[in-house]
Amino acid sequence: MTTTTHQHDHGHDHAHDHPTGLMRWITATNHKDIGTLYLWFAFIMFLSGGVMALCIRLELFSPGLQFFKPELFNQFTTLHGLIMVFGAIMPAFTGLANWQIPLMIGAPDMAFARMNNWSFWLLPPAAILLMLSFVVPGGAAAAGWTLYAPLATQMGVGMDMTIFAVHIMGISSIMGAINIVTTILNMRAPGMTLMRMPMFCWTTLITAYLLIAVMPVLAGAVTMVLTDRHFGTSFFNAAGGGDPVLYQHVFWFFGHPEVYIMALPAFGVVSQVIPTFARKSLFGYHSMVYATSSIAILSFMVWAHHMYTTGMPATAQIFFMYATMLIAVPTGVKVFNWIATMWKGSMTFETPMLFAIGFVCLFTMGGFSGVVLSVAAVDIQLQDSYYVVAHFHYVLVAGALFSLFSAVYYWLPKWTGYMYNEKMGKFHFWWSMIWFNVTFFPMHFLGLAGMPRRIPDYATQFTEFNSIASIGAMCFGFGQLILLYNVLHTIRGGVGPAPQRPWEGANTLEWEVPSPAPFHTWEEPPAREVVDRLSAAQQLH
Repeated sequence: MTTTTHQHDHGHDHAHDHPTGLMRWITATNHKDIGTLYLWFAFIMFLSGGVMALCIRLELFSPGLQFFKPELFNQFTTLHGLIMVFGAIMPAFTGLANWQIPLMIGAPDMAFARMNNWSFWLLPPAAILLMLSFVVPGGAAAAGWTLYAPLATQMGVGMDMTIFAVHIMGISSIMGAINIVTTILNMRAPGMTLMRMPMFCWTTLITAYLLIAVMPVLAGAVTMVLTDRHFGTSFFNAAGGGDPVLYQHVFWFFGHPEVYIMALPAFGVVSQVIPTFARKSLFGYHSMVYATSSIAILSFMVWAHHMYTTGMPATAQIFFMYATMLIAVPTGVKVFNWIATMWKGSMTFETPMLFAIGFVCLFTMGGFSGVVLSVAAVDIQLQDSYYVVAHFHYVLVAGALFSLFSAVYYWLPKWTGYMYNEKMGKFHFWWSMIWFNVTFFPMHFLGLAGMPRRIPDYATQFTEFNSIASIGAMCFGFGQLILLYNVLHTIRGGVGPAPQRPWEGANTLEWEVPSPAPFHTWEEPPAREVVDRLSAAQQLH
């Protein structure tokens, strides 16, 4: 928890700056408080989406319909995806950005403090709308998290609630992104040039640009669904001259950059953690910046690789196939740079480093299965099979989620002022790593054998791998309570007070403020020589 200590007490208004009790959180404008709100909200959503995932795996433990009707099963698959993407991963990275970016660039706060408050408080109503959609007539949306037309134009009021929730979350994301861009471009400390910023700031900046570019596209897609449902338009209705495939084009023009909106901040976290515990500067800092930028640009050019089976012309398939393969190049640059950073470093394996290395290994596997799916002829066989489920869970669970765990353990001493329990952290890592692979690795084989996704029942030859995956999912899911316990234990004092710089190899600006970080930091920007010294330490090649 943050404390009321001030680095510079100017003797004015500090009591008004720091409300206490419930109003401190409702009216929060301090970037640390808002970051904390985002992170707790994301964790609650992560547990909610996780319960739906466990319901899905419970149903799939054995063939036949066991627990849920097919309609409810489809609602679980839809809401699980929406909640994990828009409710857990994106707000978690926004929370990290809120907490860390002002500290890392020497800014006193985010640029638009009140807008920051507003962008967070839009999220709980959206989450409540999604949850309540289960109890309205017709139940929640059941068209998959992609909300494909014509399914999305035929459902009950739950779909309207989902569309409204998506709009609200989109507004929140755009506001947060504008805040991040403005803060990073205008509020850096003297001497903190763009090319001296920590890598996490770069990946967050590029992510924010992606958000501003593509969230309006998603808003357009779901608005067209809404007008098709209620106002007699025919955007996606073939009988009225529309085209259901148009929805897929519009959605995936948002959807593919969205994948990198979830992946790029993860790259930034790992690019902070690995140099710290390898006690070396990040290998190829400039190439990492350019690789991140090129991933962002290329992400706009590959959307239709999700649509090889829609009757696309062969020439278009070939274009999207090669463009998709091209993204593997800057991603590969990043992976090799992380490995080169570790090469001959004085590595120690504290919990943040374990999760970062787990991220690199498993994200690379997810990348390889992505390259497999980029080949049009192969993808036509594997489209909508469990191979695709395995691929994107390797990218998003082992990718985004493991990097978030790494970030929490890495910065928790700075947030709380206490050290977490290292043994419990390492247990959390190994438990998650093992059961994650038990859950999702068999899905590759299920997909190759032809099992379709989003179905509550299956042929008996798929039973063994489904049972293994379901057991793995239960163990992985309940294992996340270890993290919750460790964080709560740390907030209450952990294993003792944290030093200002708990990690020997850490050399970014946030480790120059006390632990816990005071309520007000960098009221006066850090001294130019401090910025110069840390930049030199980060970029020794």
